[in-house]
Amino acid sequence: MVSDELMLKVENVSKVYKLGEIGGTTLRDELQRVWAKIRKKEDPTKKIGAKNYNKGEKFKALNNISFEVKKGERIGIIGHNGAGKSTLLKLISRVTGPTDGKIYLNGRVASMLEVGTGFHEELTGRENVYLNGAILGMTKKEVDAKMEDIIEFSEVRQFIDTPVKRYSSGMYVKLAFSVAAHLDSEIMIMDEVLAVGDMAFQNKCLTKMRDVSEQDDRTILYVSHNMNTIRQLCDRVIVLNHGDIVFDGDVEEGIKNYLGVYSEDKLPVEYDMSQKKRIYEFGKHAKLLSLKILNKENATFEGNEPLNMKITAISYKKMSRGCFIFSVLDSNGARVGATSTSYFTVSENETVERTFSLDLTNLAYGRYFIYVAFADIGDDESVIEYDDPAVKVFIEIVDKRKTGFKWDKKYYGNVYFPQAKEIL
Repeated sequence: MVSDELMLKVENVSKVYKLGEIGGTTLRDELQRVWAKIRKKEDPTKKIGAKNYNKGEKFKALNNISFEVKKGERIGIIGHNGAGKSTLLKLISRVTGPTDGKIYLNGRVASMLEVGTGFHEELTGRENVYLNGAILGMTKKEVDAKMEDIIEFSEVRQFIDTPVKRYSSGMYVKLAFSVAAHLDSEIMIMDEVLAVGDMAFQNKCLTKMRDVSEQDDRTILYVSHNMNTIRQLCDRVIVLNHGDIVFDGDVEEGIKNYLGVYSEDKLPVEYDMSQKKRIYEFGKHAKLLSLKILNKENATFEGNEPLNMKITAISYKKMSRGCFIFSVLDSNGARVGATSTSYFTVSENETVERTFSLDLTNLAYGRYFIYVAFADIGDDESVIEYDDPAVKVFIEIVDKRKTGFKWDKKYYGNVYFPQAKEIL
């Protein structure tokens, strides 16, 4: 339960890195850089396509950001790669200090910033539990009281007395998360590390984080690129973009902001793909030209309405079993479902103009996009031979069913099921 007690205050914090000849990698890498420079060769440690920063430049990872976190809050921190998420968590965890500004903490911090953080590879799993407990200021007796719960949750009992250098990355994460979740701390920080574990353990971790937040009033800061886990765990979202906070508030609105989904009140109803550049082989054999939604002035629908659309396309080859395929995806890009039209024949270089109706009855409230493909299934029904997913239609389903039951996609998903009727 969220209380009024302040656990974290970030006040006008900036972080600037000096990007020069030395710093940021291993000694071996730096020696390779120096030797390459002497021979006037390209930096061998530079990633393909990366910008060359070896010119005394400065990089501002965080730009004068401020926010507060209260006790019991579960904050999702999202943004593109390089937005400043990991830098922010390192500052809060005291791994490094801010260039400007101040960070105030009210309590101990247990953090997982990357696989293996806080573990000594030569020590066993059990010894590393004691090490982490000592870092948090716990006594051996206090750690002993929690040891069995940690081992049981981690699912690595068989290897608990084995040096962790022999652990797989998944085993590392399981034990590290179990330590962070069970040892005494007021603030938990998780930085995308759960992506390493298997799906069952990820769900187990999310449940555990919710439990410790609700039962122990633990404050959680969680970074992830998986919007579904953000929805499941968090009650507030902070969106970072190039070191700035561009959004702080409601989870769904924050995700929408991050994903760049249309935010206008009126979603478009016409799409012109005639000049759209195709990728790979798409568009070589068939091409979508245009799409128009017919029954709406904007793509906002009540839950009991169809989506009527006119599609124009051209096939450069003869199609024996042509069809249009519609894939419905939620705002996170997860597939909700798919359907297709009946088959039809198309002559070589024929332009096809057809109108279809898509049933949206069972979509829950929210924003979606629909990929439209023009395809030839072929006589063997084995593969889609010619596919051009050039159209991404945005739609929004609004709550007009008025059932009295509040539908929450966080818990119930994207498919709407009507209320069950009592049979007498």
